[in-house]
Amino acid sequence: MRELRRMAEFKMQLMLMFVLPLVSFACFSLIFRNNIENLPIAVLDEDHTQLSRQLKMMVGETPTAMIKYEVQDMEEAMKLMRQGKVYAVLQIPTSFEKSILGNSQTHVEFYNSGANLSTNGLLARDVQTAVTTFSTGVQLQLLQARGLTYSQAMAMARPVSFDKHVLFNPFVNYSYYLAPSLLAMMLLIFTVMSTVYAFGTELKYSTAGEWLATARGSITAAITGKMIPITVSMLFMTLAMYVVVFGIIGAPMNGSFAMLVAAALVFVLSYQAIGIFAVAVFANLRLALSFGGGYSVLAFTFSGLTFPTMAMYGGMRIFSLLFPFTFYMRIYVDIAMRGAPAAYALPNLGYMMLFQLLPLLLLRRMRRLCLNEKYWGKL
Repeated sequence: MRELRRMAEFKMQLMLMFVLPLVSFACFSLIFRNNIENLPIAVLDEDHTQLSRQLKMMVGETPTAMIKYEVQDMEEAMKLMRQGKVYAVLQIPTSFEKSILGNSQTHVEFYNSGANLSTNGLLARDVQTAVTTFSTGVQLQLLQARGLTYSQAMAMARPVSFDKHVLFNPFVNYSYYLAPSLLAMMLLIFTVMSTVYAFGTELKYSTAGEWLATARGSITAAITGKMIPITVSMLFMTLAMYVVVFGIIGAPMNGSFAMLVAAALVFVLSYQAIGIFAVAVFANLRLALSFGGGYSVLAFTFSGLTFPTMAMYGGMRIFSLLFPFTFYMRIYVDIAMRGAPAAYALPNLGYMMLFQLLPLLLLRRMRRLCLNEKYWGKL
């Protein structure tokens, strides 16, 4: 009851526990709600023939590419790219149709900026698929015109057939991969900051003694009572996060939702433990908040999501294990995307639980902070 009264008194606590997490979730839902599609590109058609028009039509029908500009020269195309109006330029050379009908090799040029890895990767994939399909189709027509059957022509045009099967994200949707990790990052940041703020303000405003007295001198009861409102609020934020991920963004959910909720609860408790640990070590709200913020944002970098941990230097692979976020995202990928049985999550769940031992190491110090006035009132 004392913690609930303090939450009403300290508006920042309510902001960290409810308002800011929901605002961040809403922002990311707006960002990732739509797929990456219809990205503007420019085309320089120097041939102006039926085959060049057919190739442009096939490129324009791909999911990601939208031909917005037809330029007259490469200088105009590069100007559009520098201005950020197009993501890529497709150049169809002179004598494109003549070379094809004359059974000689020709080529098309594709320029992309490379500034955005996700969009340019998807664009390059779709345009390459369109060009390859066009090339195969033209080759089939030429071979059939010589009297070959469709099967014979196909065997000559594509002597080796390659079938690619994407197992766990068949949509190849970048949002399904990135959005859950960024939302979980917001959850952990506000969990750490709200925990540090709740505990640190007891020292800053010299109420630590009263806090401990309310718990009848039991530092364990004092910590537990302070943690419960934050845990409950962050559990509700977790459910809100999953509504955004699976309901609004539409990410696949192939495994046990109950295990995902359990993992999120352990995830929240682990970062609460880290927040308590920071306050106990620094005995200063400002320093603990600085440490909590810096530690939190490093989690994404070392989680292996953007750069795989197996490719990291050995010391960095070990460093990546110092963040509960690493283990939570492994559970999320296994359960939600791969559809693995819930039992597969248990080892990573156990690793996350180890972080909850951190406050136990400093219980005596935390009690001393509450009883010794020299730690109170610091900025």
